[in-house]
Amino acid sequence: MTTIDEALSIIHRGAEEILIEEELVEKLKSGRPLRIKAGFDPTAPDLHLGHTVLLNKMRQLQDLGHEVMFLIGDYTGMIGDPSGKNETRPPLTREQVEENAITYQKQVSKVLDPSKTKIMFNSEWGDKLSSVDLIKLAATHTVARMLERDDFHKRFTSNQPIAIHEFLYPLLQGYDSVAMKADIELGGTDQKFNLLMGRELQKHFGQKPQVVLMLPLLPGLDGVKKMSKSLGNYIGIDESAEQIFGKVMSISDETMWLWYELISFRSLADIKKLRDEASAGMNPRDVKFLLAEEIVSRFHNESAGKQARENFIAQFQKGQMPENMPELEIKVGAGLQIATIIKSAGLCESTSEAYRMLQQGAVRINGEKIVDKNLLISEKEIIILQVGKRKFAKIILQ
Repeated sequence: MTTIDEALSIIHRGAEEILIEEELVEKLKSGRPLRIKAGFDPTAPDLHLGHTVLLNKMRQLQDLGHEVMFLIGDYTGMIGDPSGKNETRPPLTREQVEENAITYQKQVSKVLDPSKTKIMFNSEWGDKLSSVDLIKLAATHTVARMLERDDFHKRFTSNQPIAIHEFLYPLLQGYDSVAMKADIELGGTDQKFNLLMGRELQKHFGQKPQVVLMLPLLPGLDGVKKMSKSLGNYIGIDESAEQIFGKVMSISDETMWLWYELISFRSLADIKKLRDEASAGMNPRDVKFLLAEEIVSRFHNESAGKQARENFIAQFQKGQMPENMPELEIKVGAGLQIATIIKSAGLCESTSEAYRMLQQGAVRINGEKIVDKNLLISEKEIIILQVGKRKFAKIILQ
């Protein structure tokens, strides 16, 4: 039986802020399974490691015996969350939202226990809201209150347009908490305004307000910006074992420790021990091996994790991959041929030489051999490009 203090210790790990902690303690003392809410707008069809920061915390709460509700925002997704955006987002069609939602359902079972996870869609209640209901919901808050939100405030003061429907998004996200009778809502730190909106609307509708549990945003492969598919600095949880392993090995040592805290299942004591060993002379690369193997094992299986490590060592370490390889940015625009990228990276003197290297099977991207000399790359991501046994470059494709 887990004690209140033990549960709090688990909940606190990696959390940025809990509002309000005294209320959380009271809810835990009730002894009943709490209703845990986290919402995901299906604006892109794939989950990545950034999403798993929330999913991991949901799994921990699930293991503590609480009721996890994975909310797919098929209704709000047609508005588009304006959080952190400096312009109005184009709304998705119902067909796009439904297609992306199906992918989410398949992928979420890689982290959460599907037998204990309640997947919900906010169209269930959103579609039933009449125009009168929406007007009454809008009447609960003022324009001045909406403009307190950082991204709205910045756009307003810089004369960037704000569409009226964007004000509805935080209200509708807050109303989700009312419809779901949430006890705790999880979200990233960029969601604070929306999460607190849920508390306010629950009070308005006579419910006990939810506790807000905010988690940090996972930095992407570049170690700077939030992990995002649109920025290309992400690792999709459906990627191959080799791709995941290679991408994890490409992150900086500083980013590695942040990832350990936010997405590793190792105990904090184990992570501290690894830090101490690294400070005492253990090669950070070996510490990164452990993280990469853990992540691959989670989304594939343990044998895949071990095999990906062996493959990486065979392809890179034995090929003497440099510790500090050159790093550069290349704009691919609508698409750029691999030979042009190789030349632009300075790994070949000319595109004709790049073609020869491709024909010889001497080109690899993230450890995978590339032989198609006409390969067109348009994906915006971060890759490790290898030509021959000695030439490497970490390339940020933009």
